[in-house]
Amino acid sequence: MLGFTPFKRHANKFNYLPRYYDPEREAREERRAELSGRRAGDAAAEYRPGQYIRTRSEARARRLQQERSRSGSGRVLTFAALAALLLLFAAFGYPRIMRALSGLQRPAVQQQTEEFDPYRPITVVPNDYVEE
Repeated sequence: MLGFTPFKRHANKFNYLPRYYDPEREAREERRAELSGRRAGDAAAEYRPGQYIRTRSEARARRLQQERSRSGSGRVLTFAALAALLLLFAAFGYPRIMRALSGLQRPAVQQQTEEFDPYRPITVVPNDYVEE
């Protein structure tokens, strides 16, 4: 157990340098933000623990509430519009389509247009079928 001891004199230290970290660029961006007035209030305000988590969750809750309110009324309007279109089609379009389709059908055989007389004698045709 070379070098292991449960009683440490100091914490482990790492010499970690971020690969894409540029301190000059970060300072330049911070100065630009302060000059443009985007971060003037952030510098004066004191940080409260959980402040950013709370604001992010509140913003998410507001956004979800807005989406629900928009989508609920949007669904109702969409359903009402579809129902109105269906009623208009049933009232005006369907009869016209059926009339057009019935006009396209050709009668297979011209049937006699005589009136049906139940007392007329029936013509019997002999069965010429022979079983073998």
